[in-house]
Amino acid sequence: MSREILLLVDALAHEKSVAKEVIFTALELALASATKKRFSEEADVRVEINRENGEYKSFRRWEVKADDAVENSAAQISLADAKQRYPEIEEGDFVEEALESVEFGRIGAQAAKQVILQKVREAEREQILDDFLARKEHLVTGAIKRMEKGNAIIEVGRIESLLPREQMIPKENLRVGDRVRAYLSRIERGGRGPQLILSRIAPEFLIKLFELEVPEIEEGLLEIKAAARDPGLRSKIAVKSNDQRLDPVGTCVGMRGSRVQAVTGELAGERVDIVLWSMEPAQFVINAMAPAEVSSIVVDEDKHSMDVVVDEEQLAQAIGKSGQNVRLASELTGWILNILTEEEAAKKHEEEFTSTRQLFINKLDVDEEVADILVQEGFSTLEEIAYVPLSEMTEIVAFDEDTVNELRKRARAALLTEAIAKEEKLEEASEDLLTMEGMDEATAHMLAAKGVSTMEDLADLALDDLIELTNMDAERAKRLIMTARAPWFA
Repeated sequence: MSREILLLVDALAHEKSVAKEVIFTALELALASATKKRFSEEADVRVEINRENGEYKSFRRWEVKADDAVENSAAQISLADAKQRYPEIEEGDFVEEALESVEFGRIGAQAAKQVILQKVREAEREQILDDFLARKEHLVTGAIKRMEKGNAIIEVGRIESLLPREQMIPKENLRVGDRVRAYLSRIERGGRGPQLILSRIAPEFLIKLFELEVPEIEEGLLEIKAAARDPGLRSKIAVKSNDQRLDPVGTCVGMRGSRVQAVTGELAGERVDIVLWSMEPAQFVINAMAPAEVSSIVVDEDKHSMDVVVDEEQLAQAIGKSGQNVRLASELTGWILNILTEEEAAKKHEEEFTSTRQLFINKLDVDEEVADILVQEGFSTLEEIAYVPLSEMTEIVAFDEDTVNELRKRARAALLTEAIAKEEKLEEASEDLLTMEGMDEATAHMLAAKGVSTMEDLADLALDDLIELTNMDAERAKRLIMTARAPWFA
């Protein structure tokens, strides 16, 4: 029988073009499955075939589990019982007992064949997939083989791929037999083997289409730095030239718009704005806001946001239909963008000026004239006054060195006072809030500083209020509130 096994392995490996190890593994599973039928309970059986001579051995085994975690005594054994026989054994190991092997010729031939063929099919799929991935193809083309619950099953070469309904361009009507392009977004490995998951709405799909239409990108003369999409309606791409002789925008548009039109045709008429990339964030945002013209920009590095100021007549275009233009520009640049008219910007600037001036008057105990000079010189926080390099402050013409030193001293004293006050507030968190399940010290002190110092206070909060106070995720906020309210139902 051992020779018969070796001959079978050789024949199947050659016929199916898969590794012999795959056939050996399938045979071991088939023999184990046949051996299991001797037992009435759900036993765990392992078969080991010698790869050199074809001889095989069978073992029944039990997994070693914690003493209170044994759920199936037919395939599991407690750690205490296992240690009586094998003192060195650990949880997660296996205890094995040799069994009389079934005869190869007597096992259920059909069952063995099914296991072997299944393994062979899986190996074939993996091999095809490996060959496909080795080509590094992310833009794929295939015909729709069938539709299942709105999802399209697409045959890409010899691989079945899935284009989910939610990854199709809205309102496009795909039918069986249509040839479509899509972007390979991920690979899912399930019970039926690996499956390619495709997308036609991913920004990467847009980038790959331009790479197909614009040979200068593959040559390295142009780069697409970012892309943002409102699938089927409008999108923006940011392009950069690595060759000063090339106009990146014109190159992507093509002669009489041929290149961009080819991309638009593939995307069901989606309009594409081609934006010139800039390493300067403000200039990049100005370019991304096109076709709207920007009057000025105020950058807030801490919040990673920009106030984009436009004329009144440019406002509608800057925002776009349903906020589309500013949303795409924000996604493209990675900055939070706030669109303001010049009147709104002036009003906001005046409010910030007044607020900062009043902060300096109150905290530094200075008059309006000194506070105005500080604000006009670009200071907006006490930290900046306290810790900015001395040389920068002494450059202010209106202040002598003594004044500068006094302002820095007062700013540091004000910051110290604030820190002490904050520390005192932190100590107000009650013991029941600090020790409740799911709570950590930092969150408890944050809540106490905002007036929520006991479990009862927390229980009275609405879910949205807790999220707003702490910026935590909704699931955790819900668990904390339910824990705090538990005594109500006790």
